[in-house]
Amino acid sequence: MNAIPASTQVSTEAEPDVLFRVVNRVAIVTLNRPAALNALSHAMVREIAGLLERVRRDDAIVALVLEGAGPKGFCAGGDVRAIDRLARAGERLGEEGWQQFFVDEYRLDYALHTFDKPLVALLDGVTMGGGMGLGQAAALRVATTRTKIAMPETRIGLLPDVGATHFLARMPVETELYVGLTGAMLSGADALHCHLADVCVPGEWLDGYEARLAQTHVDGNVRETLRRVFDAPCHEANAGALSAHAALIAKHFNRRLRVFDIVASLRADLEREPSDADRAWLEATLEALTHYSPTMLEVTREALLRGRQMTLAESFRMELGIVARAIEEGDFCEGVRAHLIDKDRKPRWAPATLAEVRDQRVQHFLCSPWRAQVHPLADLGA
Repeated sequence: MNAIPASTQVSTEAEPDVLFRVVNRVAIVTLNRPAALNALSHAMVREIAGLLERVRRDDAIVALVLEGAGPKGFCAGGDVRAIDRLARAGERLGEEGWQQFFVDEYRLDYALHTFDKPLVALLDGVTMGGGMGLGQAAALRVATTRTKIAMPETRIGLLPDVGATHFLARMPVETELYVGLTGAMLSGADALHCHLADVCVPGEWLDGYEARLAQTHVDGNVRETLRRVFDAPCHEANAGALSAHAALIAKHFNRRLRVFDIVASLRADLEREPSDADRAWLEATLEALTHYSPTMLEVTREALLRGRQMTLAESFRMELGIVARAIEEGDFCEGVRAHLIDKDRKPRWAPATLAEVRDQRVQHFLCSPWRAQVHPLADLGA
């Protein structure tokens, strides 16, 4: 079946940003901004939420597949430039304000996590930030040899959000801290190793999935049937870089160490004349932790540790509060300016160094701006 517009609204582009079709009783939602690596706009978030409800109510549809258009990415995340424009204009509240974008995005992610029909996410190519929020909600997360996963938010003065303080907790705590703080790029094999994917297949295997789906008898155990459609026979993912550096990650990302202390530990190891491979990892890790937002690095560490004891709904509520403070009082706008607008790669963080970050400031970011009963996500999980 040909893809049809998910909405009847007139689009100024050749195709709408979200496509919808049904193949053999399985709905397929396609993020359709390939030129932007399928980054999520506010309109797309609302569109997908509406489609999710449509699929939930339709008894003729037994499952849902989320995919990205084009060969390069599933979803590169939220439209950060649009959020930055709203933040600089002071447009926080209202249906089109930046706060509502995050509220709607988090509600969509939560609805996907709690969806009552089998959900498949094709994490092919670039899958970052908001793309991870969508993909990690799936019952079957399909990574490929083309997958590039990351949560790089600390680089622009945010924290790994969209439920990351909950879903990154599937990893050992040291790995979670490494991935969440540094924004390290993970391959499909890495994703499988650290429980961010359920299968890892050759990228080309997904190119023909729709034909296989159309020819499959989708009945009985739908989850197992879909796994047979998407899992490649006789394919074993090679060990990724993450497993190769497991010992270093365990050594340096101890949960008792603040980021300031992790940096000191990395520097001390560099002075011991490590092997070339270890030196490259140490230098890359040190580069991240000394150039990303000092405040958000320390806030992220604390949020990740707290998230390990929280429900998914509690994690979303915590993340929204931190994001609100990061945009209004923190480094977000400066991070976007330095890395995405002016591209001088010289953000002027405040404070400028980890040594200057005080625990009182960290705790302030972790303290919700709202009383519990008036939190914008107060009803989530109720």
